[in-house]
Amino acid sequence: MFLHTVLAGCLLASSHAVSITSRSNSELLQRSPPSAPPSTIGPVAELTIVNRVIAPDGFNRSATLPGGIFPGPIIMAQKHDNFSINVVNQLHDEDMPLSTSVHWHGIYQKKTNWADGTSFITQCPIPPNGSFLHQFSAPNQTGTYWYHSHFHTQYCDGLRGPIIIYDPDDPHKDLYDVDDESTVLTLSDWFHEPTTVLDKVIGPVTDNSTLINGLGRYPGGPMSPLSVINVEQGKRYRFRILGLSCDASYNFTIDGHNMTIIEADGVETVPELVDILPVFAGQRYSVVVQANQPVANYWVRAQPNIGNTTFVDGLNQAILRYKGAPEEDPTSSAGPSVLPFNEALLASLMGIPAPGVPEIGKADVNINLVAGNVNGLFTINNVTYHNPPTPVLLQMLSGAQHPSDLLPNGSVYELPPNKVVEITLPNTGLAPGGPHPMHLHGHKFAVVRVAGNSTPNFVNPVWRDTVSMGNEGDNVTFRFVTDNAGPWFFHCHIDFHLNNGFAAVMAEARDQLPIVAASIPNTWASLCPTTDDPYTESNGIFNTTLT
Repeated sequence: MFLHTVLAGCLLASSHAVSITSRSNSELLQRSPPSAPPSTIGPVAELTIVNRVIAPDGFNRSATLPGGIFPGPIIMAQKHDNFSINVVNQLHDEDMPLSTSVHWHGIYQKKTNWADGTSFITQCPIPPNGSFLHQFSAPNQTGTYWYHSHFHTQYCDGLRGPIIIYDPDDPHKDLYDVDDESTVLTLSDWFHEPTTVLDKVIGPVTDNSTLINGLGRYPGGPMSPLSVINVEQGKRYRFRILGLSCDASYNFTIDGHNMTIIEADGVETVPELVDILPVFAGQRYSVVVQANQPVANYWVRAQPNIGNTTFVDGLNQAILRYKGAPEEDPTSSAGPSVLPFNEALLASLMGIPAPGVPEIGKADVNINLVAGNVNGLFTINNVTYHNPPTPVLLQMLSGAQHPSDLLPNGSVYELPPNKVVEITLPNTGLAPGGPHPMHLHGHKFAVVRVAGNSTPNFVNPVWRDTVSMGNEGDNVTFRFVTDNAGPWFFHCHIDFHLNNGFAAVMAEARDQLPIVAASIPNTWASLCPTTDDPYTESNGIFNTTLT
């Protein structure tokens, strides 16, 4: 049986490091081999997408995997690094999608919209046995990001992994001792059926298990190994927590330990002490955890909002193990939460105010987006998003002159350059399956009104790229400046909702597109087939003529 690689750091020799192993108790030690070392690649690399059978929760299934592992290898970079990542498609399992694309979630892609990796928006999908070289920079971006398939619901089959951009001058560096590949913690849902089956489900899709760093258990399944996070008493750890799920959100806790939030979605925050952290699909946080408790084992919990939410037999859990503690399951208990999370208290460390006039509805461009659902299909302002026959970027470069000329009809919002845009997301309760995490490509935005709070904050709001719409009655509002030319996808990051039309396109700064076009490689247009073949039968025939 193939044993997948555990991502977030397995065997680091230094005594101060966190390491993650696939040992949960002495019984499992007898039948579990040592964990493989952490898998990492740099910003210049080849990322091969393959099919392989894995059993991260004890159930064998074929999956779609970057680098052949789940989660995929950590892409580790330093501030101001240039990225050159060649995505190679070697998929062959016909029970799952064979085409692919990879999106670099949270990276602005300034002047390189074509490299955003979003099928039908910024490129055609990469066909089987094809490849595409993504070349981009991330100037002044640091923090915690991730990559995932942006072709149908493919990332739910396994194509997802972290991106970390380290800052040698991190303003928070005095708060922690350890921050490396071994302190990256991924939270993900896992499904035993392929997405070709799940996509046919009408209504909610329920996962089979929660995986922390790629390991977990499912109800009624075997006592599979759980991830073990090793710490040394007295050390301070920067844990980078990534919401890699397709649907579920998680309440993340560590028994007996508080967490100090210092980053949200790649933006440093004013330190905020909590004992529980809600993590929605697409969101990332850095938290500092002090190993200041007695030497023992403690449960790490990621309680999902859907499916089985219990902790019976190790469900939804991993293990925090102090150096010197026995190799056995914890006996710790969760205890009551006394330091709850409040998104309204999050603020950028640099004190960045929201752009524009500090009053709701007083931006240069104000757009109200009302989510709904008709017969199982989601809508935004009464329109269901459908993939267009030609990528939106190609349409814009080919001379479509008016928003009404851009497909898909009714889903494209034309935005002028260098303007403050305000997006309001009133939660009317008409879009089931929430809370909905909404993600905008190409930008960070200032969340001037968060879920659960009706009072706007224009002075020092949290800046992020994925925000929860909250519950019925909330009216989440955010602002950004149109300083990044190209079409940018805006969508619910519950992938099954996106697949059912919960999306729109922000077509930004059309007159600045020549800056983007200047760096487009010839291989970009060649991704779009123009003749009938098995690939076009499933993906359509694309018009690639440029004027």
